[in-house]
Amino acid sequence: MTARTPAIAESGLISAREWGHRRTAVPARIVQGLVLLGLVAAGLGPLAWLVAASLGTSQDIIRDPLGVFGAMGHWENYVNAFQGVDAGRLLLNTVLAAGGSAIATVLVSLSAGYVIAIMRPRWAPLLSAGVLATIFLPAVVSLVPLYLTVVDLFGTGLSLQNSFWAVWLPAGANAFSVLLVTSYLRGLPRELIEAANVDGAGPWRVMWSIVLPLSRPIFGVVALLAAIGAWKDYLWPSLVLTDPSLRPLSVALPLIEKTTDLSTFFAVLVVASLVPIALFLVFQRSLLASASLSTGMKD
Repeated sequence: MTARTPAIAESGLISAREWGHRRTAVPARIVQGLVLLGLVAAGLGPLAWLVAASLGTSQDIIRDPLGVFGAMGHWENYVNAFQGVDAGRLLLNTVLAAGGSAIATVLVSLSAGYVIAIMRPRWAPLLSAGVLATIFLPAVVSLVPLYLTVVDLFGTGLSLQNSFWAVWLPAGANAFSVLLVTSYLRGLPRELIEAANVDGAGPWRVMWSIVLPLSRPIFGVVALLAAIGAWKDYLWPSLVLTDPSLRPLSVALPLIEKTTDLSTFFAVLVVASLVPIALFLVFQRSLLASASLSTGMKD
């Protein structure tokens, strides 16, 4: 008797047998190419237009918005952006706000995740549930209490307004980052930690010698997400950084639009967009890999 080959379930609109026929494969490839081209145009088209507009003139942009691709070459718009608008100072303020937010988020996430996933005290499930509950709390609900806390720090009369601490400290209290790091730490080999405890290593030694080296990918992901979030945030920095010398780019952009010509404003927009795009392109592999690993962890 000849063994029957089990049928293999195929998924998709076109089966593997149909892909072998030229009559079916050629139109399908054409449709795939058109869809891919449309997605690329929809994703990169606005960014390409923005770059082209930043290298044109305001008159060209107003007269023929789609004709800016043939009028590029006015690099003085970027010179005006850094000299007339002082985009360099605004960029530095944004880097400080984003960098400090990333550091604060990593420190808080590491501390909370280490306690919940590694030390595992009796009240760890309660802490984890409390952190999880804050995710379902709308951000606008806590906006006023958080602002009053920053203006008068716990009733001590100390105000953090017009200091980067007012941006860094609230950014560190990120429930999603805490849960992401906690999930990753739960997947670390428990045998290494137990062996270190048997050898007499304390909590600080375990964290420094075992947890930190094994958790660098997830800390990079958390830092990157926090930095990009702080880079594009507008509402909170506009409330706590009212001093013009401390304003980041996101807060200053509406004011720049009213006081500069259109082409220079587009040049500032390009400068504001390049850094987060570059960060994502550089760290996209570790970002996606760590995110997929963390979602697959089991307690």
